[in-house]
Amino acid sequence: MSYCTAIPNMPPERQALHKNYHDNHYGFPIHDDNELFGRLILEINQAGLSWETILKKEASFRNAYDNFNIKKIAAYTELDRERLLADAGIIRNRLKVNAAIENAKTIIGLQKEFGSFEKWLEHHHPKTKEEWVKLFKKIFRFTGGEIVNEFLMSIGYLHGAHAESCAIHKEIVKQNPMWVKL
Repeated sequence: MSYCTAIPNMPPERQALHKNYHDNHYGFPIHDDNELFGRLILEINQAGLSWETILKKEASFRNAYDNFNIKKIAAYTELDRERLLADAGIIRNRLKVNAAIENAKTIIGLQKEFGSFEKWLEHHHPKTKEEWVKLFKKIFRFTGGEIVNEFLMSIGYLHGAHAESCAIHKEIVKQNPMWVKL
């Protein structure tokens, strides 16, 4: 069962949360580096948990991680790490917190070299899922196969976010012509 067909079968109290993400975010291109990085942070934190848990905590993640500001996160100190590990509104996992901070530093380097995180992604596009995973594991921390797959599907770099029969799929193709080339 795809994400597209799963939502109507959810209890009403869960549908709104998932439907908003499905209809307005999942698979759509992101052109702001901080938002791209924020999506990567969320995907890393989802590892071992449900996406619903992450969706419920998204506002807390934004608040805790300075609205996903890459430069601010790259400059986090040991006090910031401890603050994040004490924040019950997010996932308090040292490996995931450290990955966010180190990945922010990595993205700053990519921005210097390529102009932006988005341009770095574009420079490597298209790749197979396996090629992307190998590249991400080489460059970033805490980025296994499922994290990389979901991150890239969620931002329109890999197919699979929506069933082809889904109206949102058709909208994404309209907004992102490169998607049909994948």
